[in-house]
Amino acid sequence: LTPITLAILAFWIWMLIHAAQNKGLSEGEKVAWVLIIVLVHFLGALIYFFVGRPKAKLPPQLTV
Repeated sequence: LTPITLAILAFWIWMLIHAAQNKGLSEGEKVAWVLIIVLVHFLGALIYFFVGRPKAKLPPQLTV
């Protein structure tokens, strides 16, 4: 494997774990992001990096 491939794989795994543990997302959002990352691979991880990851800084969402 090339270094670029390993970097992309590491980034993908990092975003997958981060999405599953992001306390700024509701449970439904976590499931949706994990599915997006798994099904769309690197593109899904890249979208999560810019759209979903910043929500980690927000307080947890209350679900009713």
